[in-house]
Amino acid sequence: MNPKTLLIQGSGLGLRRDFAEEVLKTPPPVDFYEVAPENWMRFGGRLGKQFRALTERFPFVCHGLSLSLGGPAPLDEDFLLELKTFLHEHKIALYSEHLSYCGDDGLLYDLMPIPFTREAVDYVAARIRRVQDILEQRIAIENISYYAAPGKEIEEIDFLNAVLQEAECGLLIDINNIYVNSVNHGYDAEAFLRAIPGERIVYAHIAGHYVEAADFLVDTHGATIIDPVWKLLDTAYDCFGVFPTLLERDFNIPPLAELMREVETIRMIQNQSTDRLVRSLKPG
Repeated sequence: MNPKTLLIQGSGLGLRRDFAEEVLKTPPPVDFYEVAPENWMRFGGRLGKQFRALTERFPFVCHGLSLSLGGPAPLDEDFLLELKTFLHEHKIALYSEHLSYCGDDGLLYDLMPIPFTREAVDYVAARIRRVQDILEQRIAIENISYYAAPGKEIEEIDFLNAVLQEAECGLLIDINNIYVNSVNHGYDAEAFLRAIPGERIVYAHIAGHYVEAADFLVDTHGATIIDPVWKLLDTAYDCFGVFPTLLERDFNIPPLAELMREVETIRMIQNQSTDRLVRSLKPG
C-alpha cells in the first residue's frame, strides 16, 4: 500500500472536539487529521456542518474503535455499509482498525489482545478481508498495546506479520505501543521494529504513556512523548524511510499550541531523517 495514493503525508494530529473550532478559525500547520468515525458519522446539525467544513479543507483518515476484528460476534456489516457511505461523502481515503477485539454482544470499551495462535491468524485475516470487500478498499490494522497474552503459541511479531500477509492489508504502526510492549514483556523494541515488513506501513501513531513501575507502562495517550519513543520513531524512519506520522492525545488534552510542539517534533525528526538519507546518497 503506497502512502502517496492516500493523499496524506508529513505530520498529523488526532482531531478532538476540544479544538475543532480553533482548527477551523486558525488552522495550525498540520498535514492531516484523524478521527474515530464512530464519534462523527451519525451527527447532523452544528457538529455535522463543522465536520463537513473540516473535511472540505483538510486531508483526513479514519481510525475505528468498535469493529472488534478479533471478536467472536459476527462483523457488524450494517455499520460497515454506513461507514462506507461516510468515507465516500467526506472523501476519506483510509480506514484503519485495531488488531484486537472489544466485546461480543456488547462493547467492553477496551482493546483486548487476540490470542497469538495460528488459528487466530486465519480467523482475523478472513474478517479483515471481508471488511475490505465491503468497503471496496484496503484497510490498515494497528499493533496494539497489551498486558497479558492468553493462549500464546507464537510470538507477537510473527502473529502480526502473518495477519498482514494473509489479510493483504496495510499496517498502521504504533511506535509507542511497540515501546510499551517491549518494556512490559521484556523484548527488544528495535528488533521488533526491524522485523516489520516496511512495505506494509501506511502511516504511524505516536503517543505518550503512564509509568506505573519501571517494568510496567500503561498506554494512556494522556501524556507527553518521552525520548526513547522519539528515538524509536527516528529508527523506524531510518529502517523504512519517512512515512506519515500522527500525534495521538486522547485525554489530559492541553491547549492546541502545546500539542503543536509535539507535531513539530515529528516534522523535525522527519526532516532530519530525510537529510541523512540525502547525505548518504551523495558521492564521496
